[in-house]
Amino acid sequence: MTLSERLNEDYKAAMKSGDKARVDTLRLLRAQMKQEQIDKMRTLSPEDEMAVLSNAAKKRREAIASYKQAGRDDLLEKEAAELAIISNYLPQALSAEELAQIIDSAIKETGSTAAGDLGKVMGKIMPQIKGRADGKTAQQMVREKLGG
Repeated sequence: MTLSERLNEDYKAAMKSGDKARVDTLRLLRAQMKQEQIDKMRTLSPEDEMAVLSNAAKKRREAIASYKQAGRDDLLEKEAAELAIISNYLPQALSAEELAQIIDSAIKETGSTAAGDLGKVMGKIMPQIKGRADGKTAQQMVREKLGG
């Protein structure tokens, strides 16, 4: 079952159960998938579908940070609930230790020693962590390890 099919089935189940928050979030995800499919003018690959979900989750995390800073707890709770629903469809997130291991091996493979090698290391790790770890967090860890 593809991710789109799973979203459709879960959407129908949420409609039947009357879970308004889940219905709204899944409706939004389905619309984003459809829009991406229209933009690309082809059926989405599993990687494309995962990119749409990762992007949606990233937007929620950024909104949560903004609302927290602004003291808007009402909107923060809504975004957190949507993020929790989206997270159910994303692959298991990497732990900090797993991410550190991937970064260490990439640093060794590229022979990087200085902060100027950040791009080489990030280029090596991003395909491995895509959808499973936040790029900003990874970049910060790489900078710390390279002494930048």
